[in-house]
Order: sequence, then structure tokens, then C-alpha cells
Amino acid sequence: MDWLGSLVLQPGKTATLPPAPGAAQALLAAALQRRLQRPILLIVNASRAIEEWQREWQFFAPELPAPLVFPDREVLPYDRLNPPAEISTARLATLAALPHWRGLIIAPASAVLQFLPPPSHLDRHALWLHLGARLPLESFRQRAIDAGYQSVSEVSEAGEIAWRGGIIDIFPSGSPLPYRIELFGDEIDSIRAFDVETQRSLGKVEKVELLPAREVPTASEDLQRFRAQFRARFSGDPQQAEIYRAASRNSIPAGAEQYLPLFFEACGDISNYLPKDSIVLEESGLAAAVQQLRQEWQERYAERSSDRAHPILRPDELLLSEDSWQQRLAAYPILRLSEQVQGEAQGFLPPPSLQGNSENPLLGLERFLQELPGGARVVLAAESAGRAEAVGEHLQRLGVPVQRVGNWSEFSAGSASLALAVAPLERGLLHQQRGRIDLALISEAQIFGDRVFAQRRGGRARQRSMENLLRDLGELQPGDVVVHEDYGIGRFLALDTPFAGQGDVNEYMSIAYAGDAKVYVPVEQLDRVSRFVGNSEEIELSRLGNARWSKAKAKARQKAIDAASELLDIYARRAARPGRSFPAPDDAYWDFVSRFPFEETPDQQAAIDAVLDDLQRPHPMDRLVCGDVGFGKTEVALRATFLVAHSGAQVAILVPTTLLAQQHFENFRDRFAGLPIRVAMLSRFQKGKERSAILADTAAGNIQVLIGTHRLLQGDVQFADLGLLILDEEHRFGVRHKEKIKALRSEVDVLTLTATPIPRTLNLSLAGLRDLSLIATPPQRRQPVRTFVQEFAEDTIREACQRELHRGGQIYYLHNEVQDIERSGKLLQRLLPEARIRIAHGQMPETELEAVMLDFYHQRFDLLLCTTIIESGIDNPRANTMLIDRADRFGLAQLHQLRGRVGRGHQRAYCYLFTPDPRAMTDDAKRRLDAIQSLEELGVGFALASHDLEIRGAGELLGDAQSGHMDEVGFTLFMEWLNDAVAAIRAGKDPQSLAEKQAEGPQIHLNTPALIPSDYLPDVQLRLQLYKRLANLRKSEGIGAIMVEMVDRFGTLPDAVKTLLCQTQLRILAESLGITAIDAGPQGARLTLSARHRLPVDRLLQKIQKESQTFQLEGQDRLRIRRTLPDGQTRCEALLTLIDELNGPDSSKE
Repeated sequence: MDWLGSLVLQPGKTATLPPAPGAAQALLAAALQRRLQRPILLIVNASRAIEEWQREWQFFAPELPAPLVFPDREVLPYDRLNPPAEISTARLATLAALPHWRGLIIAPASAVLQFLPPPSHLDRHALWLHLGARLPLESFRQRAIDAGYQSVSEVSEAGEIAWRGGIIDIFPSGSPLPYRIELFGDEIDSIRAFDVETQRSLGKVEKVELLPAREVPTASEDLQRFRAQFRARFSGDPQQAEIYRAASRNSIPAGAEQYLPLFFEACGDISNYLPKDSIVLEESGLAAAVQQLRQEWQERYAERSSDRAHPILRPDELLLSEDSWQQRLAAYPILRLSEQVQGEAQGFLPPPSLQGNSENPLLGLERFLQELPGGARVVLAAESAGRAEAVGEHLQRLGVPVQRVGNWSEFSAGSASLALAVAPLERGLLHQQRGRIDLALISEAQIFGDRVFAQRRGGRARQRSMENLLRDLGELQPGDVVVHEDYGIGRFLALDTPFAGQGDVNEYMSIAYAGDAKVYVPVEQLDRVSRFVGNSEEIELSRLGNARWSKAKAKARQKAIDAASELLDIYARRAARPGRSFPAPDDAYWDFVSRFPFEETPDQQAAIDAVLDDLQRPHPMDRLVCGDVGFGKTEVALRATFLVAHSGAQVAILVPTTLLAQQHFENFRDRFAGLPIRVAMLSRFQKGKERSAILADTAAGNIQVLIGTHRLLQGDVQFADLGLLILDEEHRFGVRHKEKIKALRSEVDVLTLTATPIPRTLNLSLAGLRDLSLIATPPQRRQPVRTFVQEFAEDTIREACQRELHRGGQIYYLHNEVQDIERSGKLLQRLLPEARIRIAHGQMPETELEAVMLDFYHQRFDLLLCTTIIESGIDNPRANTMLIDRADRFGLAQLHQLRGRVGRGHQRAYCYLFTPDPRAMTDDAKRRLDAIQSLEELGVGFALASHDLEIRGAGELLGDAQSGHMDEVGFTLFMEWLNDAVAAIRAGKDPQSLAEKQAEGPQIHLNTPALIPSDYLPDVQLRLQLYKRLANLRKSEGIGAIMVEMVDRFGTLPDAVKTLLCQTQLRILAESLGITAIDAGPQGARLTLSARHRLPVDRLLQKIQKESQTFQLEGQDRLRIRRTLPDGQTRCEALLTLIDELNGPDSSKE
């Protein structure tokens, strides 16, 4: 790097670095950083370059700090949208770190040119919280609000804060984790990081820094300044402007960043944050990118400047002008990168393309290595360890020695002529000395061609537990319909203390019934209450004292027992019939696995392991793999397919649509290329002769993997040795097809894949009748799809599409009426004259439809106007915006599936659901749209299944036999009975005995408060959730776990909570021992025993004889304890000690 010694750095002077095509630019930047050890601001042309620079920096300079990134806001000029929360907080964290940073900073031109809040904004709102520091609660509350933090009941993303008495949960800007701050008085007693999913603490820290949550200030004086400057800047009535009216109400609407200068006396820019000795490094082509950026702002301003409801600032008020930018640059030396090679005899050259052919993908690499002059050194960068292994083995077979290295520094320090590294790089480099190649970095993209680099891993995958997903479904709101086993269907009113005036301060759930009746359910009996899942809009509330509920309950319970018997019979026949035990994975399997280019997420790996284990067992497999679109279910299917086909059996893959069959066929064919496994597809695309040949080869066993729609279920499809059936989205097949699938189920191993499990499938899995694998961990850095529900608006269409086109992506526009889809096409072409638009729908000829879909995948046009033909399986990671016309006409599962077509990569994806006037929509449609908008989080297939069941009614999903009875008692209760019946039959008990289950559990009265006080935990939903979990406990071990969680999340337990936990333990013991009631007070206690109690009679009599003054029998069923028990704690200890003594020391662990 001789040029480094001659480099002259002067503020305001520009120097051009030696030409550096490809990854050589990052190599030069790393050398520059090492030599100068000064902050370097790298300005790239567009946001999409940042990730590649980060990967290259990690490879070339692993010993240097990872670059700081200052991202673009990811909204279009004059967008009325907030930047994503993770973007806003990352920007603020970078600005806070910049003044003291000594490494590389990467920022796109769009982020560098925009005005920013001045450093005083961060200084004013930044706050270090230390152990032992004073933190007056009310003043801190106001400070958090002024800094833009949003109050929530449970913290889940950056910029949120939750208050619970002396415990504060806060997710600071730019922090990877939220923190729990516990106060003692007004002093910080502890600071703990915690996990967003479990809400449990992870570890203690000494201090934490809080930064503002937004670039826009929200304190009252800032809003006053905004209003004053708004009136001065814009003429006319300010009350006509939406943002002015919002600011007058002390709130900030979306898109306020477009008015940033009006919130401050003077704005800042990035130069206000950079250290004085920084160097500016410009990516090649930056001047043209800046010019295009300014032009885009002018065009957007011209389009929007006439909207009086949304007056906007001029581009020069939001962006640094060219002159202003040059003035800022004058304070720093400027270095310019260049890719233009002028034919010099030494230096960097453009990296070559080394693509081979389908038979030998590494042929181009082999020829390149053969033609290299002696002494040249080459390092190959493979995307994953598996790929590196495969490339290394190929080279070894050719007799080419290769050495493994970790990074460029390790390669440079060594002497190997050929090295291999794991580094997911897209660009390579080539260097010559005196006209001869002496150095090369070869990336996978050069060998295998350009492809989508998806699912880049960075940081820790957040694993989702099934327990947490299911637990979150139980949150009740006042007015929700609930079912009490004894009283029937009512509406949840509140959680309150209705008898406080009579000395009972405990909490009860109040439920309204027909005829203005009301029932108060003690919280310890909430195990008898469940949320009504069914068509709650049309349900009739039960009438107390009426026999109708008892009759409905008896009929539904019998139906549950009948259903359990029938289902168990099917699955018993499967278990009794010897299945095929496939061999364990061998070297060929692991070689196939090494072709997978990504790292498995934790629960994807768990699903793979479970499927492989099932296949090796002697009984037929019936496993459901549930995971949102793009979470990796196909890879699970591929590995199962390989294991079965490699052992000589056949695999059938059944999918609901021809397009999905085509995509699966291409995926499977690509992955099995070069292996002795033949993959074929049966579909309407084929002519008679071709179809006959496939059928004959399948029957003869010459085809190992056959993919198709329900065509595979027809009688002429015969397999020589079918070993595995893979079902994709089973719920989309018709009744007739499901019957044929049901018949197949008892004969072969079955693997079902679904993105949205219908509740019947889900609950069969939970009942233990089918094995369930949940893939709920999104690929790392995958972001939820932002979902908007609004009335149809041409402006929104134009803006949403332009945002996507601006970042080089593609768009789905879904219009499900074929007869007037052409009219929608004309509308879109008028709104977006620059966009290339094509149409796809199911009435097109198959060949034409296939051609359109293929062209869209290859980015030959920008916008696909289509029907629901795209619902299953069309996988295009470049399409990140979807607009759905008349979204009110779609089912919830369908909307979820459609939305899953976008957001397959790392860029934020958007989905717009257009509706008619709300008055023209049904209540069900409104609830569906509310549900899909509220469940933006990744991995919400389970939650959607529950919502869909509520909206559509349970019956139609479980079949006619149970529908009427289930609608009368609700799906949740019916499934509870079904699960009980399954358990009883499996245990060899008569399921009819379930009908004799006692009406209520043991009655425990300690005559002292036993509750979760509202001043300890104000959030009603959280209290309900905890009460329900305690009421559902049947073993004492669970009490300790809940106690630890409560102390961690909410602080030291009040006496009332301790008593509640003790009462729960007493209730569990009483249930197991046949004690029907425990009543305790200041003068003693009384235990009521059932006729079949399980207390040892000899110990009981011995106790009475030994301590006759204290213990006495009253009649045949009551034990009286005469002892002073002044408070709840004493009563708890006395009763637990007594039961321990009577039943033995292990009784408390029942």
C-alpha cells in the first residue's frame, strides 16, 4: 500500500484514492483506518450498500471496531409515516456515540444531507442511571414523556416504558435489551436487563444510559415553539393543518420529522456530531447519487405543496444545499474512492466472473486457478461452513491443496497459495503487479452467479417458546364473552373487590348473564372460566337457574368423548400398524445438509431433529410443522425427503396450487441436482404423453420424489413404495381430498407444513394426538410487515408504490375480481407512469401465467397486479410492498398468507389493506382487519388461528358432527373436554367419569386478603393472566416459578400475594387428598373431608389422641383445629405443617 505514505490530508482538499473495483474499496478503507487511526465517515450512494460494507469490513479488519451505522429514516420525502422504531433509536444511538468515536462510520447520502436535531437535544434528554442514584418517580415520569418514550403495560420494543409502582421497565434507544429499574423509596436499588419474550431478568448491571426515543422533541415548550414557528412559516389558518391541531393537543402525528426545523431554534447536521479530526470518504459515484436525491425531493415537493391540510417545508429547509454541504466538508480532508481502472500495469482490476455449468458449477474456478501465474495467491470466500466444506472437498478431489483461514489478515500473514475462508461476501477483488496477477479474493457470487443473499445472521436469534405464544392468547377485555363451566356463557365485566365494604378485600371476576344477573367468581376458581372462542357476536348469554346450560353442557361433553374415541381409534390403528423405520443420517445426508446456505434458527433445527427422530421410529410419523411464511419449513421437508428417498422409498409432496407445485419442484430439483434422486412434478401444465411417462415411472419406482396438487390423489397415481407424504397448507384442500388424505395417514409417514394452523389441526397437536414442531423464531434481522388499514385512496397507492420503487423493490397489487382487473391496471398505470406493470390471474392460460410469474421473479417488471393466485408459495424476496383492494372480503388466515408474500428479506415491508366506507363493512370484516393489523409481530400464526376461530365460528372448522354442540359451549371448553377425554382413554379410565367431575374445587378461606393488589400490579390483564395461571396449577412446583417471576417483574411480594400463593398450594394439596374445604381464622381452622379422602386414617387418629385439646373430629367429615392463628402467614404455615405431618413430608410436592 505505497500510496498511503504519499497521501496528503488537508481540510477542504479532495484526494482520489487508487482505482479499487469490487471489495478492494473496503480493503483500502481498512488500510486507511489502520494507518491513520482517525474517525472516517464513509458516505455510500444508497442504503443497500451498507450491509455489504459491514461484511467486507469484518473480513478485512476483524481486529478493528465494527463500523457505526447512521441509517436513512426509510421514509420518502414528505411521507406522513414515522420511521420504524428500530431505525429512529439506532440513529439517535449513533449520534450519541459519534463525538467520541475513532473508527469507521457508514452513512448513505440521504441520511448525511438531511437536517438533524442539534446536539443539545441529546444533551438535554440523555440520562445515566446508576445504582444508588436518586430518581424521584414523578419528575422521571415527565422526563421520559418529554424524551418521547411511550407508556405501555408491557415493554416490547425500543422507545417504550412501563410503570409498576417502584419498578420501571424501559427499552432505551439503541440498546439491544430493555432494563428493569427497581426503586427503594426514590433511590435506584437494582438495574437488570430482561428478556422481551419471557419478561424475565437476565442479569444485573451497574448503570444504563437513556437517550431520547425520537428525533422530534415532545416537551410542552417544544410544541409551543413548533406552533409559533409554524404560524410564522405558513400563511392561512393553522387549524386547517392536521399536525398543528395535533401539536395543540400535545400529541405528535406520524411524519413529524418532515417538520423538524420548526421544533428547534436551529437544526443541526452530521458535522455537529463528527469529531474534529474526522476524514470524509466518498464512495465511487456519490456526486450522481446526490444529484438524483435532490431531484427526487424537488419532484415530491412539487406533487404535494398544494395540500392545505398538510403544508410542507421546501427541500432546502430540510436538506443541506450544495453550498452548505461544501462549507461543512471544508472542515475535513476528503478522500474519493474510484472504480475506474485506466489500464495500469499494477493495482486492482475488476473481479472476473467464474461461473461454471450445471454439471460442474466450479468449472470456471478450476480454469482460473490453472491459468494463474506462479506465485499468485488466492483466497476463496464461502458463505457458510457447509459451503466451505463442499468447495474444499471438491478442490481436494482435484489434488489442489487448500488451507482454511479465518479472515484476510490471517491469509496475508500466511504463505498458502490457495486458502478458504467462511465469509458471506458478494464482491471479490483482483490485484496485479507488473502486469501479472498476484492476489485474488473470489466470492461465491463470482462462481455461482448473482443471487439473493437472504437471512444474513447477525446477533442473537430470539427464540419463541410455544408456552409464551399460547399464554398470550388469554388476554381479556371488558365486554369479551367468557364461559364458566357451572353458570354458562356470559360477558366479562371487570376484575374488582365488590365485597370490600363487608370486610372481604379479595378480587373477583364479575360476569354478566341474561336478565341483568351477575356472578362474582373468586380468582382462585378462574380455572373454571375460559374465553369463549366462537361467533361471540351472535351468542345468547346463559340465564342463571335455567336447565338449558346443563343440558347443552352434557350433550357437548358427550360429543367430546365420542370425538376423542373416534380420533384415538384412527391414531391407535396407526400406532399398532408397524411403520417403516428409516436408517439414521449417514455421510451422504450430512453432505446434502452442507448445501444449505444459511444457518438454522434454533427451533428450525429442533423441528429437523424431531422429524429425523420420528422417521427412525417403527411407528408412522404424523407431525405438524407450523411456522410463519419464510421461517424455514421447506428446509425441514427437504431433509426429511432426502432421508426417505436416499433409503430407497418414495416421497409425495401435496400442495394446494399449481404455482406452488412449480416452485417446490424448482427448489427440490435444485437441491437434489447431482444426486441419484429423481424429482418430478404432475400438473395441468403437462401434455398427455409426458404425464403418462411420469405415472409409469412413479409406479415403477424410477421417480423418488413426486410433487403435485390434488392430482396426486387420483386413482391412476400409483407408487411403487411410498414412504412419506408431505402436505403443504392442508387446510386449503377440499373435503373430498381431505378424506383421501385421511385414508393415506394410517399407512405412511406424514409431515404437514403450515403457516397458519387452523384450530382443529392446532388442538389435535396440543391434545397429543399429533406431534407439533413450532418454528416461531424469525430469521435474524427479519422485520415484521407494517400493516395499514384504510379506505381506498389513490394518493396512498402512488406514495406506497413510489416508496418501494425508490429503493429498487417490487410491488404486489391484489385485486380479486378478474372481470374488472384490466380497469385496475389502467388506474395503476395512470398513477405510476414510470412503473412496468403486468397482470396475473387464475383464468389465464397456464403457460402465460407461468411466464408472468417467472418474469416477476427475475425483476423484468415492477408491479404485479394479481388475484389470490399468489396466496401460496410465490417466493420473491425483492417484493416488499403489497396493496390489497377490498381487504374486507378476505378471511383472516388468507390475509395472513397474502401478507407473508412480502418481507422475506431484511428490508422493512409494507402491506396496505384498502376497505370501503366502514359503514359498508360487516362487523366480522372489521374484526378481521383489526386482528391482522394488531398482529404485526413475526411468528403470530398461532394467534391468528385463534382470532380466525372467534370470527368464523368453530363449527365449520371441526366438521358438522360437533358444530352445533361446540358453538353452544365455545371452542376452548370443548377442546378442554376433548383433551380430558383423550387423557382418560389413554390412561385406561372410563371417559364417562368425566361427567362426574366435582362442580367446584376445594373451598379455601383463610379470612385474610389473598390477592394481587392493584397498587402492586395496576395492569388488569396481567393480574388476570397470573390469577388464571395460578388457578390452572395442579402441582406445587409451578408456584415457586411464578413467585420468582413476580418478584423479578414487579418487586417484593406484598403479604396479600404471599397469602394467595399459599392458598394456591393448599388448594392443590386439598384436591390431591380429597379435602373439600379449608376454613381458617384467628381462633383456629376447620378441614372438611370428602367421603373418599386420601388422608392416612391411622395418622389422623394418632394426631387427635396425642393433641386432643387442639385437634378434634366433628362428625364424620370435619377436623377442627383450636389454635390461635392471628394472621394469614401463621394460618398458612400451620395448615401446611399439619398436612405434611398427616400425609408425610412429601405431600407438599404433590
